[in-house]
Formats: sequence, C-alpha cells, structure tokens
Amino acid sequence: MEVARGSGAKHIILVHGACHGGWSWYKVASRLRSAAAGLSYHVAAPDLAASGVDGRRLSEVPTFRDYTGPLLDVLRSLPEGEKAVLVGHSLGGLSVTLAAELFPEKVAAAVFLTAFMPDCVSPPSEVVLKDLTLGKSLVRIGSLFLEDLQTQPAFTEDHYGSVRKVYVVCKQDQTIPEEHQRWMVAQ
Repeated sequence: MEVARGSGAKHIILVHGACHGGWSWYKVASRLRSAAAGLSYHVAAPDLAASGVDGRRLSEVPTFRDYTGPLLDVLRSLPEGEKAVLVGHSLGGLSVTLAAELFPEKVAAAVFLTAFMPDCVSPPSEVVLKDLTLGKSLVRIGSLFLEDLQTQPAFTEDHYGSVRKVYVVCKQDQTIPEEHQRWMVAQ
C-alpha cells in the first residue's frame, strides 16, 4: 500500500498471467480490499481477452494489444487525474508494460511479481524468448503472442520508461527462473 500513497493512485489493478484469469488473484484481492476499505482504493482483477470467464476463444484474439484490451479499457475509463498501481504476474508483466506505455499518466507504479519485465531497448519478445520454460499443466490454452511481439518496437523511455517500477523476485517460481528474473531487473 505504501507505493500508492502520495502517488495519486486510487486503484490497484491485478493482472493475471497466461492461461489464468482474474480469479487467480482472489485471495490477494480480498485482502487488499479489506486493507484498503478506509482508504478509498478500488481493487480490480480483470480477465484479459480469451482468459478467465472472458468468452472469446484464443483464435479471436490475434494480437497482444487485443489480449491486453480489457486492462487498457479499465485504464481508459479512470477519471482524469486518477492513477492506478498495476501489478502483473508472469505474462501479465507485459500487459502492465503495454498499459504503462499507452497510459503513463494513469500509472502510479508498475509492479512485476515474477513477471516478464522488458526494457526500453529490445523488442518486447526478448524477455520471453530469453528463457522459454513455461509450465505444462496450465488451466486454459493461452498464447505468448510471440509472433506479434517480435514485430513490435521497443517500449519508449518517455512513456513506459517514465513509470516507477517495482520487481518482486520469487526464488521458487516454476515458470520464470530466479536467474531470468534478475536478468530482467538488471536490464
């Protein structure tokens, strides 16, 4: 919560990883809602496209921007002057990054919880391609949108690069090894 204070943030948005949905944050969201009750914070955990209870099939979501659309819609709908702390896990880190690139004025901080965190030099696919050891027993068919991400330019210093970032390293993560997490932080 301390990250949000003094930053103009009134919203905490939890962004799930591939093959999951907003439901994966239910315990965290409940605790945050309880803790934030007297502080006027709104906690949300939207389902990204073709994820969770979103009815679209993956074949209906051709690009990473389309996949991230529900998060972008939430940011677009924030009242002027209000900001959000975005918390992304796994592939959700790239969604948080895209949101920070498109709406830097609406992002108080980007928190990467064992998440893919690109830099402002390489294409977004770089952090995924560097270590592609994804879990095999995931809940729903998903995509890393590698073909799309490889065609995208690097994120910019003026937008995504201007957003305060926090990275939480998880030493026992089964998808993004600690070494890869620390490599992304060092970039």
